[in-house]
Amino acid sequence: MFNYKTYLLFLGASLAISIGLQMILPFPFGLAAALGIFIVFPLFLRKRYMSRMRGYGGSDSGTGGGGFFGMGSQGGSSGVKYVCLVCNNKHKGGTCPRCGSKMQRADF
Repeated sequence: MFNYKTYLLFLGASLAISIGLQMILPFPFGLAAALGIFIVFPLFLRKRYMSRMRGYGGSDSGTGGGGFFGMGSQGGSSGVKYVCLVCNNKHKGGTCPRCGSKMQRADF
């Protein structure tokens, strides 16, 4: 799950660094550095977050990526399972073997 405290920490750090650079560097260079920091920090956070979720980026992107939202070839998954909305029984498909209901949702 996305951590807002980490995001706010990185946002505050990028703001402090950009203000510091604008005070040290002359006008056009300080502004360019500040804009660069505000562009690079969110990209860094996104890459870090996605590598944790194994979406893309990171060193392990070749092991389980591809497919629909990066879930193409996961090791232990054997396809789509369904959960009955009446009795919460997990089953392969069709009607629920426990109660016979056809009301179900997909569980990935």
